Amino acid sequence: MNLRSSTPNVSPTLNAMLIGVIVIAAMYFAREVLIPIALAGILSFMLAPLVRLLQRLRLPRVLAVLIVAVLAFAAIFALARTLVAEVERLADNLPTYQETIAKKIESLRGRSGGTTGTLERARGVLIELNKQLAGAEHKPGEIVPPADVTSIESTWIPVEVHEPPGAPLETLAALINPLLGPLATTTLIVVFVIFILIQQEDLRDRLIRLAGSTDIPHTTAALDEAGRRLSRLFLTQLTINAAFGAAVGAGLALIGIPTPFVWGVLAGILRFVPFVGPILGAIFPLALALSVGSGWSMVIWTISLFVVLEGVTGQVIEPVFEGHSTGLTPIAIIIAATFWAWLWGPVGLVIATPLTVVLVVLGRHVEALKFFDVLLGDEPALTESEVFYQRMLSNDPLAVVEHAKAFMARRSLSHYCDLVARPALALAHKDVERGVLEKDKLETFRTAVEGLFADIVHEYRALRGFAPRGKETQTQNLPVLRPDELIDAWRSEAPLIAVGTHSDLDRAAASILAMVARTHGVPARVLPPSVLSAMNIENLDLSDTALICLSYFDCKTPARIQYVARRAKGKTPNAKIMLGLWTATDSVLETVRAEVGADFAVNTLHDAATIILAEASGGKSLQDETEAAGAVAEPSSVIRAPSMADPGLFGA
Repeated sequence: MNLRSSTPNVSPTLNAMLIGVIVIAAMYFAREVLIPIALAGILSFMLAPLVRLLQRLRLPRVLAVLIVAVLAFAAIFALARTLVAEVERLADNLPTYQETIAKKIESLRGRSGGTTGTLERARGVLIELNKQLAGAEHKPGEIVPPADVTSIESTWIPVEVHEPPGAPLETLAALINPLLGPLATTTLIVVFVIFILIQQEDLRDRLIRLAGSTDIPHTTAALDEAGRRLSRLFLTQLTINAAFGAAVGAGLALIGIPTPFVWGVLAGILRFVPFVGPILGAIFPLALALSVGSGWSMVIWTISLFVVLEGVTGQVIEPVFEGHSTGLTPIAIIIAATFWAWLWGPVGLVIATPLTVVLVVLGRHVEALKFFDVLLGDEPALTESEVFYQRMLSNDPLAVVEHAKAFMARRSLSHYCDLVARPALALAHKDVERGVLEKDKLETFRTAVEGLFADIVHEYRALRGFAPRGKETQTQNLPVLRPDELIDAWRSEAPLIAVGTHSDLDRAAASILAMVARTHGVPARVLPPSVLSAMNIENLDLSDTALICLSYFDCKTPARIQYVARRAKGKTPNAKIMLGLWTATDSVLETVRAEVGADFAVNTLHDAATIILAEASGGKSLQDETEAAGAVAEPSSVIRAPSMADPGLFGA
């Protein structure tokens, strides 16, 4: 009897969650080592350009790294020492500011005298009630004798506590122990920065090897993008925050705050901390304004200075210069700051943004980490066509109309149809083939799309009314024909017939094409698939039809397309046939057109509209418009029938 050990079937999602929990736990318990490494990595990104600059001056790499590291850390330590000295000076001067603060408190009490009196009366009432409750413990009429204070004092026993004097080594240890942690962290950061800068190329090669030498292009792209984004992020933040600190220092000097340079530097540094940094940077200047100024004007001016500078920097300057440098959404920055602050404390709050940028870049190039890019990256989670499809399925046409208005403000209606609507219908076609979109929902979807495009066309015409004609021509290369510009064969009530040949999606595409044609001055009507059946086609009047467009999303059965096209051509021999094969590639257009024997074969609505306008105007109007716009009249993906006699199937 063979016994096989069965392993539990754990889903990949559960595996990923378990790995994530383990990684987060490891990062938390190893924070004493990981925090210096993370800080050293960020400093290395900031100092690497200076090292490369010195190397261009023919200095050896080790010497360049040592020079840059010594200068950088000397500046950091000097700045830290200056800030500590200013804080100590502020602490020493606090007694001199006590009188000023006391006067301000008294002035506040004087201005709120009515409120203070009310509070005092309420306090007196509470004290009286407390006395009455205390007296209720004795019998009525009983006089409670006061306590004999002398007897109580005579019973006090003085107690003195004496600690044995500590040994000199214990005293020294008590002084040094609080400094060991910061000193060790600082030493690790300095050592890591120096070795990371010296071994930069070797570390890069090892990361590529770790990711797999068979995927060198993707790993190299990820490292390059991470370095580029982080360098741009640090450069942008450093420039903006330095300018902010300089403006704060200058403003505080004009107001009269002591040591304005120090507070400007501190405000610039604290702006690296998301959200709470500017508030922390304003605390010390406000405290000084409250302590130094005899009135309230200095406090008001200080508050106004920070509010104005932070408002301009955060709402105007940063969105322009830094909005696209991080690659993170605003909600991602908030989540990252919260997570890293919870994991690593204040240090995590400072380095939250750069660490999250690294994760997003890795997710963009490493498939296993793709969810970081989707959740935190600033790239749209869904394409425009996917948004169109999802909004229509959720019955939210208003959002689609608003998006279409924004799109058509810079592009044409026909481009919107091809870049957004047609791919969305193709997604629906795939879902129909997979059996996840039922027939009743498909009919509702088609009706919703037709109603939606009626609104979109209305909005487009409203936008057109304010756009210069020359600009419109350059954006879409399609004219709006006047009735007198139509040739005789196209001056009937409906010279263009668009037929949804098989499904509701075919009919939806035909309806969109007809709306585009009517928008550009060509009368058109839409027919359902049933009109081309053997029973109904005999009753169909196509005598005034100049062009029939057969709309198809299912291009896998040329025999069916040939059968329908032969019926349409047999009913109106003078009309031309255009195949709208909306999911076909350019390479198969000519093959299908030749097999079917159609006059044209297109796979985009823009190309179909181009052919319609060219046929309706005899080609002259379209040629004039496109020449004025510097464009080619006919798109390359349009497949025409040969100019020589080519009877094909229709000539049989």
